[in-house]
Amino acid sequence: MSHDLVSLRRDLHRRPEPAWREFYTTARIAAELESRVDLDELHVGPDAIASEHRLAVPDDIELAEWYEQARATGVDETILESLEGGQTGLVAVLERGEGPTVGLRVDIDGLPRPESDDPAHVPAAEGFRSEHEDAMHACGHDAHAAIGVGVLEQIASSSFQGTLKVFFQPAEEVVGGGKSMAKSEHIRDVDALLAVHVGLDHPTGEIVAGIDGFLAVRHLEAEFTGESAHAGGHPEQGRNAVQAMAAAVQNLYGIPRHNDGRTRVNAGVVEGGSAANVIPEEARILAEVRGETTELMEYMDRKARHTIRNAAAMHECDVAFTTGAEAPSATSDQELVDIVADVAGRTAGVENVLERDELGGSEDATFLMRAVQENGGTACYVGVGTDHPGGHHTATFDVDEASIDHGVDVLSGAIERISRTRT
Repeated sequence: MSHDLVSLRRDLHRRPEPAWREFYTTARIAAELESRVDLDELHVGPDAIASEHRLAVPDDIELAEWYEQARATGVDETILESLEGGQTGLVAVLERGEGPTVGLRVDIDGLPRPESDDPAHVPAAEGFRSEHEDAMHACGHDAHAAIGVGVLEQIASSSFQGTLKVFFQPAEEVVGGGKSMAKSEHIRDVDALLAVHVGLDHPTGEIVAGIDGFLAVRHLEAEFTGESAHAGGHPEQGRNAVQAMAAAVQNLYGIPRHNDGRTRVNAGVVEGGSAANVIPEEARILAEVRGETTELMEYMDRKARHTIRNAAAMHECDVAFTTGAEAPSATSDQELVDIVADVAGRTAGVENVLERDELGGSEDATFLMRAVQENGGTACYVGVGTDHPGGHHTATFDVDEASIDHGVDVLSGAIERISRTRT
C-alpha cells in the first residue's frame, strides 16, 4: 500500500470542504501533484472549469469564511487567490506522444455534516478526524483524490502513449460541479473517459467494471407568497402560504409513476410562517425529482410544477420557481467495461470482478460521460469496493485504505490498455 497516498488521503480527510468551498483541497492536490509528477499542464480553478455553468454555488459570505479558513493553513497564496469566489477544482494533463486522449474523473468535495468522535471510529482513533465540526468526508472523495494523484504518478512512469487528463471535480455532492467541467474546453478532445467511486456497498477486493442505473436529477425550489392577517381577529383576510405549501407537499407524493422506468420525488425542505397567531404570507419547498432517464426526470419535473401551481391557486397564493442543480442519466459503454473487467481480473488484491451493477442514485459525472459520448468517444463509471463501517453520508463512514491501491492499479492498467488498443 502506498503510504504517501494514504497520508494524502488522511490530510484531505482532516480538512473536508463542501461544494465550491474546496479551497484547501484544490491547493493541496496541486502542491502534491507538482511534487510528485512532471506534468505538462495544470489548470487550476477558473482555468479548469466553465465558471458560468457552476450550479448550487453558496453565497459570498459563506465562501469567504471557508476561503479564510483555508488561508490560515498556509497553502500556496497564488493558487488560493485564483480560487476566490468558489472557483475550485483542477485538471492535470500528461502528454506522452501520439495516441488517444484518455480522461479520468475524480470528485473532491466533502459533505456538510459532523463526523463521529467515537473512539471506535478509525479517523478519531488515529488522529485524522475532521477538524471542521460542520463538514466531513463521508463519501470517500478524499480517497478519490488520492487515487487520481496515484494514477497520474503511475502513468507518468509507464509505457502509456497519448494524453491523460485527470479531472479533480468540485461540488459533486450537490450535483453542481460536473456541468462546469463538461462545458470546459478540456473535455472536448477526450476519446475515452473513466470515472470512479469507492464503496457503494461493494467490499474491499471487489471491482465493478461498469456502473449504470444513474437517476437523472433536478432540484427545484418553490416560493409561495400569500397575504398575512391576524389569525384570531381576521383570518378571512389572509391568504395562507403555508396551507398552499402543505397541499403541494401532500400532492407531490401522489404524482403517478411512469410505465417507462423508475421515478422519484422528494420534498426535502419545507418551511414558512413567523408566529402561531399570524396567517403566514411566505413559505417554500425545496424538492428534487429523479428519473431513470433524463426524459423521465423531466416528466416528473413537469408534473411537480403543475401540482405546486394548482396547490398555490387553490389557496389564492402566488408561486415562483427556481431551478437548482441537476444531472442527466448515463450508461457505461461496453468496450470500456470489457477493458476494465479484464484488467481488474489480473490485478493483485482484486478478488472479485462484477461486469455491471446499478447505482440507484444520481451522480454528475454523467455530464462528463455524456459530453464525451456525444463527441463520439466512450465512457465508463468504475466501482472500487471498500469496506466501510458506516453507510455513505453517515457520521461513521470510512474507507479501507487498501482500496486506494486497488483503484490506482485497475484504473492505470485500464488507461494503458486503452492507449494500446487505440494507438
